[in-house]
Amino acid sequence: MTRATLDKQPHEVASMFDDVAANYDLTNDVLSLGQDRRWRREVARAVDARPAQRVLDLAAGTGTSSLPFTRAGAYVVPCDFSLGMLREGKRRHPWLPLTAGDATRLPFADGVFDAVTVSFGLRNVQDTDRALRELYRVTKPGGRVVICEFSHPTWAPFRTVYEEYLMRALPPVARAVSSNPDAYVYLAESIQSWPDQPGLAARLQGAGWARVAWRNLSGGIVALHRGTKPR
Repeated sequence: MTRATLDKQPHEVASMFDDVAANYDLTNDVLSLGQDRRWRREVARAVDARPAQRVLDLAAGTGTSSLPFTRAGAYVVPCDFSLGMLREGKRRHPWLPLTAGDATRLPFADGVFDAVTVSFGLRNVQDTDRALRELYRVTKPGGRVVICEFSHPTWAPFRTVYEEYLMRALPPVARAVSSNPDAYVYLAESIQSWPDQPGLAARLQGAGWARVAWRNLSGGIVALHRGTKPR
C-alpha cells in the first residue's frame, strides 16, 4: 500500500488512488456521513449540463460524478490519471468514454468543452495553476468552470471541531472501511494545507477565468467555485 506526500508527486498520487479504487465511493460516503451525495447534486446544478453540450469531468475517478451529466443529455468525458480508478469505472459503467489524462497536460484540443468541472481532485494536482490554465484552454469562449473542493469552515468553533475530526476520527474510520487507510491520512493533511475560499478564487482569476464566485456548502467544509471564460 502507498500514500502520497504533500509535494504531490504524480506517480505517488496515482498509485495511491489505484489502491483505493474498489472501495473509494463507499469510503467517501461513510467518511462524509453521506454529505458527498448532496455536494455532488450541487455540482450538477451548478454545471447545468444541457443536451448535446460537451462536459469535461476531470479527476472523475470511477465515473460516478459523471452520471448526472449523462442523464441531462450531455456528452461527458470522464478523465483521470489513476488507471486503477478508470478500470474500476469501466467495469461499473462500460458505456462511459473514460479517458486517461494528466490535469496539467490535458489530451484535448483548445476550446472543445462547454463546461469543465473538477470535484475533490484539484487538491491532488501537483501544479494547481497550470491545471486551471489547462481547463481554461480546453473550454469554449463563454463556457464555464465548476470546482467543488474541500475548503475551510467559516465559523471558528466549527472549524476547530472539523479539524479535530480530520486528524483524529478520520484515520480510524478509514481503517475500518478502506483498503488503504494511510491514503486518507494524506487526504486529511492535503485538506488542511489547501487554500481558503478567497485564495482559490484568486488562482482562478489568475488563470484567466472571469466572473469568479464561490458558495460554501456544509458551513465551508466544501466550497463550490464557479467562473466563465470570456467570449
